[in-house]
Amino acid sequence: MDFKDLFSEDLVTEIAGHFQRSFSDFDKKGFIRTVMAELTSLELMARAQLIADSLDCNLPRQFEHRASILRSVLHPDQSSLSVEPSDDRGLGGWAVLPLTLLVGQHGQNHFEDSLLLLKEMTTRYSAEFAIRHFLLEDQVRALSIIGGWVEDSNPHVRRLVSEGTRPRLPWAMQLPQLISDPKPMLPLLERLRDDDEEYVRRSVANHLNDISKDHPDLVAQLANDWKEEGNRSREKLLRHACRSLVKQGHPLALEAFGYRKPKLSLKALNIHTPDVELGSKLEFSVLIKSRSSKVQSLVIDYVVHHLKANGELSGKVFKWKTLTINPREEVVLHRSHPIRKVTTRRYYSGKQALSLRINGQDFGCEVFNLNC
Repeated sequence: MDFKDLFSEDLVTEIAGHFQRSFSDFDKKGFIRTVMAELTSLELMARAQLIADSLDCNLPRQFEHRASILRSVLHPDQSSLSVEPSDDRGLGGWAVLPLTLLVGQHGQNHFEDSLLLLKEMTTRYSAEFAIRHFLLEDQVRALSIIGGWVEDSNPHVRRLVSEGTRPRLPWAMQLPQLISDPKPMLPLLERLRDDDEEYVRRSVANHLNDISKDHPDLVAQLANDWKEEGNRSREKLLRHACRSLVKQGHPLALEAFGYRKPKLSLKALNIHTPDVELGSKLEFSVLIKSRSSKVQSLVIDYVVHHLKANGELSGKVFKWKTLTINPREEVVLHRSHPIRKVTTRRYYSGKQALSLRINGQDFGCEVFNLNC
């Protein structure tokens, strides 16, 4: 099933049925007819927006009455965000996304009450897209309300504090103020960093990774400051938060995880498939030798330098492995890298290149030929 088909005629009918039961003036047939006239031609988020717009046309304008209806159609189960939890008892999962959009786009005149309604909705489906309207309208006021949720008993609410405020949340409006200055979020992220739920901690990590795209030194320093010996969940969070910085070879971020400037020599970087057909694999091996009298921790990545239309090469870093290398030890590593068609890249026939990146330092460069 295509992802967009989560918003199907069956789900539209189910949504209409719940609203008609809660609001006798709701035009169930007209709502279904209006939505289905466009639904199948749209992608996922556009389908959710279409349903939100149609609900806006069919529900009372008076906020308190509208909010009461929206609450009444929510599923009573607040413990799960499963994909299809809607049933005769109420709406959950994807069915709630259009409801959150409706509140986010039309609730600024009832600022606090709308955020509290989104807090209820997020326990059935995340309101991470909707609360951004309030952050854009009045960030200080929104954070003063949202910040009080960091100790909520429901993990979905706690996660919303971090996820909904991500400055570069995928599929969502960016938050220019927080892109420019993320510091207002740091105390809240710090309070969530050791949350009991990995689901929440993962959101904190993704939020920090967003920040690292604009403030790399800030996140690298924070990773060093937040380190706590023996706290594995904290280390896992920080590693995920610094994934982009580690790929880029940011020295301070690498230092947070014990990766210092390597003392190595690259004895060999061998490409075993000098001619690669698009759709097949690049095969290569490396031989590295320690030049240190101490054990070294290494994070080893490789960079494929693809040919662009203008004849220049553009490098993309791929994660490989981490290891420890003993004093004067030699290590041989082998790798297969598939080169196949993807929607995010166009390949061009000709000379490409491969290099290594170890603890942020680049080693070697060998050429191979790609045939498209």
